This record gives sequence, structure tokens and C-alpha cells, in this order.
Amino acid sequence: MSGALMDSAARDNDSGHEDEDKTERLARNFNELLQELRVTQTGIQILTGFLLTVPFTQRFPDLDAEQKYGYLTVLCGAVLATGFIIAPVALHRTLFRQGEKEWLVHAANWCARAGLFVLALTMAGVVWLVFDVVISRAAAVVAGGLALAFFAALWWVLPLVKRADAD
Repeated sequence: MSGALMDSAARDNDSGHEDEDKTERLARNFNELLQELRVTQTGIQILTGFLLTVPFTQRFPDLDAEQKYGYLTVLCGAVLATGFIIAPVALHRTLFRQGEKEWLVHAANWCARAGLFVLALTMAGVVWLVFDVVISRAAAVVAGGLALAFFAALWWVLPLVKRADAD
């Protein structure tokens, strides 16, 4: 097991759950992760569904080549994020009652983190695309960059600051 996974596993035995055995802790961790992903799944599925309809709108042919490639990039990002966010359910279904709960918790955690990373990039890309179509390319770069900075600060920096304070 890698150092990062071992550190994560050590933190999983958080206060208030000292009486849990390993099996109970893994089940709780997996259930908590699935609850978190339920929030994300709906949003990313709606975003992906919306993006799938865009080429069929009247204005789509008016997009320039860079906007069309930007659209295809954010569409692919949305599909990848959807795959990562839903993967823990598919992994669980495939490995149900196979004694792989520890691997499943670590793999699901990795998929959730990858999905959130791709989701942040995708949402920043969507902001870029909308600003590019509505205002200008310069405004799009600023808005997309600010969106990416927002997600990085809220989803990555803030938890790292909290973790550093706890240590």
C-alpha cells in the first residue's frame, strides 16, 4: 500500500469510532463516500446531459473552431467526470461479497478525487465557453481562470489548510 493510502487509512479511524473493527470502519468509510458522491452524481449527470444537447441548438453552427474544440473538450471532461464519479458503484457491484472492501474503499476514494478534479476543470471550461460566446475571449480566459481558482481554493487548498492546522 502506498504511503498516501496508508496515511489516508490511518486518518480513517477518526475519533468517535475507536470501538469499530476494520470491517466496520471500511463499511462506514464506503457508505460515507457513497453519500458524498450522491450529491455530485446528480449535478454532473445534469451537466453532461445539457452538454449533449448543445450541438443541436440553432446557434451551435455559429461557433468558431476554437469554441467548438472547447465545447468538445468540456463535453469529454463531463463524460470522464461522470465515469469517475459513478465508478465506485460499478466497482462495488462487480466486487460485491468478494472480500475486497479495503481495495474498494481506496479505489473509490481515488475515483472520487479524480472525478472532482476533472469536474473542476470541466466546470471552469464551461465558464470559459459561455463567456467566450457571450462576451469575448479575453473575458472567457479571466472567468475560466477565476472559476478554476475558486474550485482549487475551495476543494483543495481549504482542506489542506485545515489538515495542516490539525497536525
